[in-house]
Amino acid sequence: MASPMLNLVGVAKHFGEIEALSLVDLQIHSGQIIGLVGGNGAGKTTLLRLMAGVMEPTKGTITFENKPVSQMRKRLGVVPESTGLYSRLTAWENIRYHSRMYGVDDNDSWNRVSHFAKRLDILDALPRHTKGFSRGMRQKTALIRALAHGPDILLLDEPTAGLDVTSARTVRSLVQQLRDEGGTVIYSTHHLAEAHQVCDRIIIVHNGTIRADGSPNELLELTDCESLEEAYVSLTADKARARAEDDAKEGKLSRWWRYFLTGSTPKSEVVEDE
Repeated sequence: MASPMLNLVGVAKHFGEIEALSLVDLQIHSGQIIGLVGGNGAGKTTLLRLMAGVMEPTKGTITFENKPVSQMRKRLGVVPESTGLYSRLTAWENIRYHSRMYGVDDNDSWNRVSHFAKRLDILDALPRHTKGFSRGMRQKTALIRALAHGPDILLLDEPTAGLDVTSARTVRSLVQQLRDEGGTVIYSTHHLAEAHQVCDRIIIVHNGTIRADGSPNELLELTDCESLEEAYVSLTADKARARAEDDAKEGKLSRWWRYFLTGSTPKSEVVEDE
C-alpha cells in the first residue's frame, strides 16, 4: 500500500490536567471519505485541529507526506463548525480574501467558486454581505471558501449543521464527488446515520480514544452486531465525559481556527458571523 498522506503516531493532547486525546495512531490515504464519529466532548474537534496544524500535540507526531503538517497548510481545506466569516464582507469577498492568502489568481478562484456555488445553489448570494445569511448559507460559503484553492485534503467539522434536508443532501453529494475525483475528505459528525451514508471508513472516537476504525461492514463484524447503531453503543458503553476541554478553551480555539483560515487577524475590529 502507498504511503499515507496524513500520518498520526502516538498523538495525545492535554489541556492542563485534562487528557483530550490519548495515544492516537491513524493513517489517512488519498481517495477516501473518512468519518470521525462521536458525541459532544469525544475529542473529534480537537483531533481535527491537530490535523489542521492549528494546535500542536502534547505527545506524538503528525506529518503530511512526511513533513510537519504545520508546513503543509496550503494543501488543506478546513470548514470549522464556527464558520469564521467576516460579516462586513460579501460571500465572494470572504472567499477571495482566503484565496489570495493562498496565492490563487482571482479569475482561477472565481472559476472554482462559481462551479461549487452553482452546485450548492448560492451563486446569486455571492455578492451579498454575509451579515444577513442564515446558518445554512454561512455553512455553504465556508465550504466553498475551503475548496477555492484546490486542497488535497478537506477537513469538515459538522458540515451539514444548520442545513435543511435538501441542502445537506447536496453537500453530501458534493463530498462524494470530490472523493470520486481523487480527493480526500475527513468528515466529523455526531450523526452515525450520516456517516454511514457518506463515509467509506468510520473512526469512532469516545472519551479521547479511538474505539474502532474500519468500513461499516468491518465495524459490524468487529462487534458482531446487526446495525451500526448497536455497534456504536457497544463500543462506547462507558459513560461519556464532560465537555471540559472545549468549554474552557472555546474562545481561544475559535481564534486559532481563524488564524488557519486567514493567516492573521486584522488589527481593526471585525464583527464575525459565527
